[in-house]
Amino acid sequence: MSGAATATFHVHIVDDDDGVRRALIRLVSSAKFDARGHADAEAFLGEFDPALPGCAILDMYLPKLNGFDLQQEIAAIAPNYPVLFLTGRGDIGMGVKAMKEGAFDFLTKPVQSEKLLATLAAAKTQVEETLTAARDAARYEERHQSLTPREVEVLAAVVDGNLNKQIAHDLGLAEKTVKVHRARVMKKMGLRSIADLVRASITKRIDEP
Repeated sequence: MSGAATATFHVHIVDDDDGVRRALIRLVSSAKFDARGHADAEAFLGEFDPALPGCAILDMYLPKLNGFDLQQEIAAIAPNYPVLFLTGRGDIGMGVKAMKEGAFDFLTKPVQSEKLLATLAAAKTQVEETLTAARDAARYEERHQSLTPREVEVLAAVVDGNLNKQIAHDLGLAEKTVKVHRARVMKKMGLRSIADLVRASITKRIDEP
């Protein structure tokens, strides 16, 4: 994961309390994240670039758009973008609602530094894994396009768990011909084992709408 692992992780802190915002920026920056502060939702949305890997820390009570409203705005732009709530007036019901709406976590002020940084590290890991899965799916699709129609049929049968003898029967081929197609599929796909082939196929299916 060289590309994702070394990319700058941008942490947007949206809080209208100047003191809290500055303190969070210092803390987040100390952990080598790129911390950016915003006094309200509108300021954040004006700078937000979903193409940059990162996450958002939102106060619940913001002027104009509140935390829930901003969460929905972010989800409409970037559905997989991690949103963390950090609020001083939260309750269980509020936390449950936030999590049901897809929040990565719901924390209350004051928060222990270690807890917040650990949560950010977990969010970063999730983003890296999502980016890696997307790249793997794109690479699989590109290689899949290089297969012949017959190789696509053999690939589908292999992924479904069929043995060479069954594939040969179903496709009206000699068993040794199936073996040749399987070998070509593995070479074109750049995979070393059937297990890798199945995992790559599952990744592609998950990535499809």
